[in-house]
Amino acid sequence: MSGTSPSAASLYSRVEKVIPAIEWPVFAADIDAILRLKRERNAVILAHNYQTPEIFHCVADIVGDSLALARKAMEVEAEAIVLAGVHFMAETAKLLNPEKTVLIPDMGAGCSLADSITPEDVRLMRQRYPGVPVVTYVNTSAAVKAESDICCTSGNAKAVVESLGVPRVIMLPDEYLAQNIAAQTDVEIIAWKGHCEVHERFTPADIRELREAHPGVTVLAHPECPPEVVAEADFAGSTAAMSDYVGREKPARVVLITECSMSDNVSVGYPDIEFIRPCNLCPHMKRITLGNIRAALEENRHAVTIDPDLAVRARLAVERMLAV
Repeated sequence: MSGTSPSAASLYSRVEKVIPAIEWPVFAADIDAILRLKRERNAVILAHNYQTPEIFHCVADIVGDSLALARKAMEVEAEAIVLAGVHFMAETAKLLNPEKTVLIPDMGAGCSLADSITPEDVRLMRQRYPGVPVVTYVNTSAAVKAESDICCTSGNAKAVVESLGVPRVIMLPDEYLAQNIAAQTDVEIIAWKGHCEVHERFTPADIRELREAHPGVTVLAHPECPPEVVAEADFAGSTAAMSDYVGREKPARVVLITECSMSDNVSVGYPDIEFIRPCNLCPHMKRITLGNIRAALEENRHAVTIDPDLAVRARLAVERMLAV
């Protein structure tokens, strides 16, 4: 560990189980610079559960799923927020903190779900199903949120749908999340055809092969997976719910059917649990690096801006969700 600065060196113990010592010097200089820049700029870093361990455990101030980040963004007192995640998350942070500077380290960090639907699509759905409220997943652009009645996350979707007190809703854009929630409620759900490019690749055969190769493994699946995959799992829930399950149940052997950095990040807190790691990477999440987080703080890039009129309507949909 020679050659690393004291502050970076002190953080290595958090991630030594998932980052080889030989790789640490590559990260150390950026980590030290980021820690210094956060102090100088009065900035905080919000990191999604799919970020790599050197970001998640070493420079992030607030970590969690999209719901947790949305909630915590409202409590931030810093002058600047760096969102280590994808673009819709940075937009959500900006919606909830309009007076603060919100930076996204890479403008190319998008989302297949967010790209699957446009504001025009939402307006057409309203025309087709007049009077039916629109529940929009947070994995969407601010422009799509602005056309919605209320937002939801994978962690609170059922509660949001049932909070409306209506017999049917339009739920956009994740088809599989909508189908999985429909199986849990009497509310009729009209779905869209959007899919997450990470979760849609998992199959029931994958789960069966994992069980055969790793007897006794507990399978936790994200509800963005196809319903037939969820049916093969022992538990389905948001990334926060999966992490909570591991901490509560402490299975001897577990597999998280989601983006593969999630296993690295959760495993740090549970060294006695064996994590099986099927690796489907999110190419968008992986565009966020220590290097471009550092550059965002040094150069004030890339500041998120949202049209004020659009922001008012989008913020209302998010705030309705948070009230639920």
